[in-house]
Amino acid sequence: MERHAFRTPNVVLELALVVVLATLWGASYSFIKIGVETIPPITLIAARTSIAGLVLLGAMRSRRVKLPWDAETWRRFAFQAFLNSVIPWTLIAWSERFVDAGLATILNSASPIFTFLLTTAVTRHEATTPRKLFGIAAGMAGICLIVGVQAFQDVGRALLAELAIVAATVCYACAAIFGRNFGNLDPLAPAAGSLIAGAMILLPFSLVTEQPWSLSPSTSSLLALLALAVFSTALAFVIYFRLIQTLGSVGTTAQAYLRVPVGVAIGALLLGEKLTATAWIGLACVVLGVGAMTIPPRKPATPIAA
Repeated sequence: MERHAFRTPNVVLELALVVVLATLWGASYSFIKIGVETIPPITLIAARTSIAGLVLLGAMRSRRVKLPWDAETWRRFAFQAFLNSVIPWTLIAWSERFVDAGLATILNSASPIFTFLLTTAVTRHEATTPRKLFGIAAGMAGICLIVGVQAFQDVGRALLAELAIVAATVCYACAAIFGRNFGNLDPLAPAAGSLIAGAMILLPFSLVTEQPWSLSPSTSSLLALLALAVFSTALAFVIYFRLIQTLGSVGTTAQAYLRVPVGVAIGALLLGEKLTATAWIGLACVVLGVGAMTIPPRKPATPIAA
């Protein structure tokens, strides 16, 4: 099996990748909203994982990165697929038939909270520091400012859909922790492997339950699906697994806070959803929270021996 390890992360580069990942995943909610208008949820996600998996296989071939084929690694790929794509993506796609893309983004932004709680209570592989506690508090304050009270006036109308998104958020938190098990692989390998495993799980369900051959998807839904698969999945997964190895699970999921203003803004541009008046103040809090959770503290200077 190919060994791969990253050196001490370049802070500027890693934070830039956090911003890129937040943008790619923030846009995914609008792409999903457009996609499910004419493509059923399971079929949409099955196509998303299949296309993205093929794109990543091509990228691996061009970089001459080999995909491991031992049974144990593929069992881990399949488990990662359930946590990071099969369950949460299907739940979100189904939910977005009933809730706005912006609200889905906001509800799904709680993944760092669940990741932090899980790492603190179960795995304990990352230290609980005042900086991370402050980052979580600042991020949640920013989300509250961006959302505003009015965003939750319709909770009762789509409560089940919103609970499904929260369940997807818990899956993401578990996936971020389990993703550390692939630290010995090039980031392309777990990204491609988990997507292929997810496609193999979802395609039979799509064929049986939604008969995709009978669909007549719109051009906008097909374009949204392609953007979702290539940019918000294939490219995003490569960045995601790299950040898991360099910033850790809590640091990586902190991009969910930045994903909120990005996702809400894209929803406003593409779908006409409205931003709150306090969005810019909330954005400042979000960026502050992301920085607190991802920028490593300075090491004290080593005293010079006399």
